[in-house]
Amino acid sequence: MNKAVAVVGMCGSGKSVLCKYFTDLGWDSVYFGGVAVSQLVKNNIPVNEANEREIRERLRKELGMGAFAVILKDEILDKLSRTNVVLDGLYSWSEYLILKELLGDDLVLLAVVTNSGIRKQRLVSRAVRPLTPEMVDSRDIAEIEHSEKGGPIAKADYYVLNNGTEEELKAQFEEFMRWLNR
Repeated sequence: MNKAVAVVGMCGSGKSVLCKYFTDLGWDSVYFGGVAVSQLVKNNIPVNEANEREIRERLRKELGMGAFAVILKDEILDKLSRTNVVLDGLYSWSEYLILKELLGDDLVLLAVVTNSGIRKQRLVSRAVRPLTPEMVDSRDIAEIEHSEKGGPIAKADYYVLNNGTEEELKAQFEEFMRWLNR
């Protein structure tokens, strides 16, 4: 049976970098954040942190805290029927519960954690959608208080600490893959 690895972590922790390592190995991917971005683009609304947050919170208000898992579950199952899948950005505890019920032991949570100050430095200087330190704090609070984001991070099956170089992160990813394939 194919595996689904959900990469979880706070904004700027390195989720996208880890997800690229999976796709470099031939895994398919499902990007949870793409749901909000596609809604903004479809409605001709500027893509920015505030608008993405508004869409995320609205969808969760309308469909429940598991909204993104509900919206993406058919895509996940379809891809998983053919290959291993990395889930980029599972956010909420409710999303985790929905997918855990759907996938059972074929779902693995990989948490990437990074010191807050390092995350802020990375987010301020990133090329795509940079954030100010104040925006990082605001997003962190919103994601913890309104998105149930802490649960999947706390419940992770495996943790990667990303306070160093990309080479160090890659080595930890390779160690995770050995653990996963044990």
